[in-house]
Amino acid sequence: ARQLGGNITASVAVVTGLTATFIFASLVIRLRRPVAHLIRNRAYEDRVQHRAVQETLRIFSTLWYLPILLMILVSAVNLVGAGAESQKALQNALLTTVLLVSTLFLSTLLQHLLAPRESDPAQRVRPYKELLRSLAHALLRIAMAVAFIELLGRIWGFSVIDFALSNRLGQAISNSLSSIGLILLVTWLLWVVLDTAIQEALKPAAGRRNARQPSTRVRTILPMLRNAIKVILIVICTITTMANLGINVAPLLAGAGVIGLAIGFGSQQLVQDVITGLFILIEDTISIGDWVVLDSGHAGTVESLTIRTLRLRDGKGFVHSVPFGQIKAVTNQSRQFAYAFFSVQFTYDSDVDASLALIHEVGQSISEDPLLRINLQGPLQVFGVDRMDLNGFVLTAQFRTISGGQYAVSRAFNERLKKRVDQTENVSFAQVYPLPVQAMGA
Repeated sequence: ARQLGGNITASVAVVTGLTATFIFASLVIRLRRPVAHLIRNRAYEDRVQHRAVQETLRIFSTLWYLPILLMILVSAVNLVGAGAESQKALQNALLTTVLLVSTLFLSTLLQHLLAPRESDPAQRVRPYKELLRSLAHALLRIAMAVAFIELLGRIWGFSVIDFALSNRLGQAISNSLSSIGLILLVTWLLWVVLDTAIQEALKPAAGRRNARQPSTRVRTILPMLRNAIKVILIVICTITTMANLGINVAPLLAGAGVIGLAIGFGSQQLVQDVITGLFILIEDTISIGDWVVLDSGHAGTVESLTIRTLRLRDGKGFVHSVPFGQIKAVTNQSRQFAYAFFSVQFTYDSDVDASLALIHEVGQSISEDPLLRINLQGPLQVFGVDRMDLNGFVLTAQFRTISGGQYAVSRAFNERLKKRVDQTENVSFAQVYPLPVQAMGA
């Protein structure tokens, strides 16, 4: 300092100190992962027997370098500054560092303690218990954030609570923020409760082999109800939030009513589709997964139902969207049960008893088939000779099957009956012959 002067030596000292801090910071950043691995690396027995300690070490291993980097930053600021104010700033920075690291550690630990547990799939999860846990987690994090902001302000000579209580502007801001926060919290809580109830209604009972599945009516109406509830809650929350911000919502509501009335008069077909769709859903005429035939000529499997349209996928894979207002009559082929009806005509020289025996034999083989009997709801019912005409006599029978199972049963019955008749001499199918054309003379 005597040779070069105080300014030059001070500058060299500051530059050297800053260089050292930057080198140390880069070293800490490069070593953060190896050091974290060393912190949490323990014997397998200790990890299994002391899970709480292991989790604490895991959290600390992810945060260990943050206080060091903050201290390096404070040191760099202290090197640049000077005097009593610099010492005060250094003290505040140290307290801020401790507060920030403590908050991060508590937040990570809180997230681990209140995180959803991985339960056995065979056990029934308690959704409302998880809901209360999530709500407690959110409230604790909000309280932690408020406490962090208040303590940080007090460290630097400012109190948010005093500003909110003593200042008129602070009171207005705090009242508005608290009201909006309460509105958002209540709206979120209502949505989560209702959404959880709907999701639980859509899931079958867990852990039971013969658990009752939710009905197609429930699977059809509940998703639409869920969307309607979401829209209603968003609208109510938006209106109440705007009202708490001091915005006059009366003109908006009046304008929305006028616009809704105009839309109602201008889109009568849309209103008709919506009303018809509501009655169809309430009366459970159509459900998702049903095979339906409409009076308009469309037929297929119901893939989705909205408040206005019906979506069908036909046998060729094409998708048809039909408004509810165009549906006058519906033939639903997927309710409770169906019948596989057989009408077989034999020649007059065929033995009736042998023909009935063949039908009974084929019906018994279908009842014993492990792949086909899952479609049956009863044995074969043979009605006997139904009618006689010029070509022969007709025998009728039927199977009662599950919905949609009549097609496989009918194909199998026809195939097996044809093979059995071909192997029998005194039984043959009738053939329709054209009537002879008589010549007419003059």
